[in-house]
Amino acid sequence: MTDRPGDLSDPALRHCPNRPFPAYAFVPGMHPHPKSDPQGHSFGNEPAKPPCDPEHPTFREEFLFGIDLFNAGFYWEAHEAWECLWIACGRRGHWATTLQGLIKLAAAGVKAREGNATGVSRHATRAVELLSEAAAEKYGLDNRDEISQFAKQLSESPLVDTTPSTTGRVVFSLRLVPSITLAEPGFQ
Repeated sequence: MTDRPGDLSDPALRHCPNRPFPAYAFVPGMHPHPKSDPQGHSFGNEPAKPPCDPEHPTFREEFLFGIDLFNAGFYWEAHEAWECLWIACGRRGHWATTLQGLIKLAAAGVKAREGNATGVSRHATRAVELLSEAAAEKYGLDNRDEISQFAKQLSESPLVDTTPSTTGRVVFSLRLVPSITLAEPGFQ
């Protein structure tokens, strides 16, 4: 468990290097709510409304930025990035199911930062279920099996870390690996 990992501070190692990380990783009760509080890091900023088209640049960028956020310990923010894609996909279908699985894994990260082991386990359990529903394809992830195995382990042995932090704090050892880049289409 570490504050923002050094490698993700290097834009060359990120998937969306032109998108800056938020000023803080939101943890309920520790920081101003990002969207509803005027002091929030995203107050007044509405994300782009991406189409449910994995080949579309806006969809790819939001998906990859969610991966950057998750890998850097910005779990609530990753959840938000993927949720707009899940909604764009109509909350149904294999892409939507994969996105919902990632959303639940990010929610487990938020619960870990809150110190809520029961919440971590509950969200990780649901992530396993969702990711196995859409397991026939990678859906943008190279390490899908590793993600599912990690979520299963997390559901059985939840991690918590309430260490105060003003940046992203990586609680999970899992690093999401996309199967595409921002510059080229090619989701599977």
